[in-house]
Amino acid sequence: MSATSQPTDFSDLFTDLQNRVRVTTSVTATENQAKRYINTALHDIHIGFDYRLPWAERQARLIVRGTYTTGTVSIDKGSTTLTGVSTAWTTNDDFAIANARVNGKVLINGGRVPYVVSTVSTATSITLSSRFTEDDVAAGSSYTYFEDEYALASDFLRPVDAQTFSDQCSIDLISRTEFRRRYPNNVTVNRPRVACIVDYAPSGDTTPIRRVRFNQPSSIAMTVPYAYITSNLAVSSTGTAAANLSANTDEPIVPLRYRHVIVLHALQNWYRDKKDDARSNEVKSEYVDLMMRIGADYEVGSVRPQFRPRVSHYADRARRPWR
Repeated sequence: MSATSQPTDFSDLFTDLQNRVRVTTSVTATENQAKRYINTALHDIHIGFDYRLPWAERQARLIVRGTYTTGTVSIDKGSTTLTGVSTAWTTNDDFAIANARVNGKVLINGGRVPYVVSTVSTATSITLSSRFTEDDVAAGSSYTYFEDEYALASDFLRPVDAQTFSDQCSIDLISRTEFRRRYPNNVTVNRPRVACIVDYAPSGDTTPIRRVRFNQPSSIAMTVPYAYITSNLAVSSTGTAAANLSANTDEPIVPLRYRHVIVLHALQNWYRDKKDDARSNEVKSEYVDLMMRIGADYEVGSVRPQFRPRVSHYADRARRPWR
């Protein structure tokens, strides 16, 4: 670490912290402690504040697919196996995506109750996540496969806008509770206009699974751009994003001019845990002042989440007598 430059990488940050508290460097136990404080501080400065930090924003796109009805199906009451003829469920479409996938949904023989796909075994066999409760469906019956939920970017933490999932596609964002209340039977095919974020239990590892659910399956394939806050707060020297700083050459996504705030917050926590409340409060005052100035340091043209009442209905009524 240069003695005359702003702390840049992970090694600079935890070494600066050790120098400030006057402990011997290169001691493994102390160094590991300093590393933990730096990573904790890196995450802590983003909690509840990431909407104001433009460097935490990312852009992504997802492909919303139309319905799939090729072939015919049959299934017995009480069974979970949906058997198809000429269905080609494992064949990729124009977007290199299989025609049927796990978590997709199926309406069978004109029914109104969608069944969730648990496994796509073969091109002509699907396992449903629950047993079929209606009467036997004979071979040659129709079906409609659709998707109203889609995976989000792997580092998706939360949407940038509290009210809109996609500005370009005019898709509003509402809470899960309101979504369930307004769209209990989500099977009508049309253009998506409303969305909510849903969470699933981790599968295979500890990574949380977040998906977006639309109010109705799309009738056509379409691209949906969206903005979000990233959960990856570090980047390696080769450009690989990660949630935490790990290697000495890793750098936080915080711009260079602000990185000393990470050390200040780690220093506050260090003094607090060492029962030096006076120094902890002194550093906290400096840290809070710096965070307030960072939060006020907006970029020109920055857009932040805001709550906007829907006034179009009232405006229309106000103009109507004079039309």
